[in-house]
Amino acid sequence: MESKKIASSVNLGSNVTLGDFINLYGCTIGDDTRIGPFVEIQKNAFIGKRCKIQSHSFICEGVTIEDEAFIGHGVMFVNDKYPRSTTESGGLQTEADWKVESTLIKRRASIGSNATILGGITVGEEAIVGAGSVVTHDVPARTIVAGNPAKVVRRIT
Repeated sequence: MESKKIASSVNLGSNVTLGDFINLYGCTIGDDTRIGPFVEIQKNAFIGKRCKIQSHSFICEGVTIEDEAFIGHGVMFVNDKYPRSTTESGGLQTEADWKVESTLIKRRASIGSNATILGGITVGEEAIVGAGSVVTHDVPARTIVAGNPAKVVRRIT
């Protein structure tokens, strides 16, 4: 059984492969990119060309993933440093009540399965984030990080 929810506001490049049970709205996905099943990509997210987004990943508003990046299974992006459901007066928050924190995943970076990337982070070109890591600071280019919080393991030579 195939179930895809793709809003008319989505800009799909050519040759994009889409898995089952996905939810895409207001995003841009570049040519030759593969999106696995059970993935959500929100408005104002940008996925470059020849990327691979594995199953069960969540890519929220404000995330930019450059060309040839790999996003492992179950990767979660966060775009709010101080999440709350209500305002100080007790009303439900709206988009006007918080600020989107932008995140940048540079070209050819790889994010391991079940990693969490906090808002406002840049992961450098060809960097690798280990599975299960929680990334709280920028990751330099061509560097491997792992852990909670993620720390530099070594440089890639």
